[in-house]
Amino acid sequence: MKDTVNPPALALIADIGGTNARFALTDLSAPTAQVLDARSLDASAFASLQHAAEHYLAAVGVQPRRAAIAVASPVNGEEIRLTNRAWSFTRSELQSALGFDRLHVLNDFGAVAWSVPALSEAETITVHGSDDAPLHGPISVLGPGTGLGVAMLVGNDSPAQGRHWQVVETEGGHVSFAPLGEEELAIARWFTARFGRVSNERLLCGSGLSHIDAVLRGAVDHATGQHQDLREPADIVAAALEGHDLAARRTLARFCAVLGSVAGDAALIHGARTVMLAGGIVPRFVPFLRSSAFRERFLAKGRFAAYLESVTIRVITHSSPGLLGAAMSLRADASNENR
Repeated sequence: MKDTVNPPALALIADIGGTNARFALTDLSAPTAQVLDARSLDASAFASLQHAAEHYLAAVGVQPRRAAIAVASPVNGEEIRLTNRAWSFTRSELQSALGFDRLHVLNDFGAVAWSVPALSEAETITVHGSDDAPLHGPISVLGPGTGLGVAMLVGNDSPAQGRHWQVVETEGGHVSFAPLGEEELAIARWFTARFGRVSNERLLCGSGLSHIDAVLRGAVDHATGQHQDLREPADIVAAALEGHDLAARRTLARFCAVLGSVAGDAALIHGARTVMLAGGIVPRFVPFLRSSAFRERFLAKGRFAAYLESVTIRVITHSSPGLLGAAMSLRADASNENR
C-alpha cells in the first residue's frame, strides 16, 4: 500500500453505476477540470460504496478532504439507495467514514450533464445537425447503460454572460413506455407479463436489449413472462455489427428506434435545443444508430417534427463523462462558495 498523503487541492470524484464503480482524483487548483488516476472497479466485488472507495484511496495513496460522488439513483435525501445495485448509505456516515470535510452526492446522469460544457469537439459525434452548432440550452442528456439516465442542462456558453450552467437531475428514464407498431406492442405485452408496469428503462438498458432480443427470437413465454435463452448485450451488439446475425440486427434496430422516440419526447419536454446521448451502450454503434430509424422516430412527433429538425443531436464519446462531470460539479460548488 502507498503512504497516504493529503494534497489540499486534490479531491475524490466517483461515478457509481449498477455495474462499475469508477473513481479518480481531480485537482481543483488547475485551470480546467481534470480526471486523474482513473480506475474502474467491478462493483460486485465490494460489499458497499464505502469499501470500494477505501480500496481506491488505499491504492492511490491519497486522502482528499473533498469529494463528489455520482450515483445511479435519486439523491434527494440523507439516505441514498442505488436503483440497480444493493448498495445504500447515508451522506453523513459516508462522509465521516471516508474522512471528508465536504461530500457532494449527485445523480449519475446529473454528472454526465455537468460534463457537457467541458467536452472537446473530439469527444462528441454529431448524428443530427451541424458539427459546429453552438451549445445552446436547454440540453437534454440521456442514455442507456445498466439503466436509462435522463438529465437536463440549462444555461449558456456565452463568454459575455459568464458561461453559466445549471443541471436539473431527473428520473425521466422511468416514464412509461409507449409502443408504436405491432412489434413493439408484442414486446410491451411480454414486458408487462414479466414486470407489470413497463418503463422506458426496462427496454433501454443492457438487460432490456437482451430481453428485446429474446422476444423477437421467440425465446420467451408470453403467458408467464419467462424466457428460455438470454444473450449478453455485448454479444448482441457485436453480432449485429458483424452483419450476419439477422436476429441481432433486428434487435438493435428496434432498440435504436425506441431510443429515437424517447429522445424526441425528452427534447419536447425539456424544450431542448441540443440532445446529448451518453451511457455505456450507444457509443459502441454510432454508425448503426445513424443508419437506423433513430432519427425518423426522433422526428415523428406530428406537428412538432419541424421543431425537432432544428435540434442538434450528439453522442458523447468521452471515456468517463460521469467522472469529468463530477469534477465540474465540484468546481461549480467552489465557485459558488467564493461568491
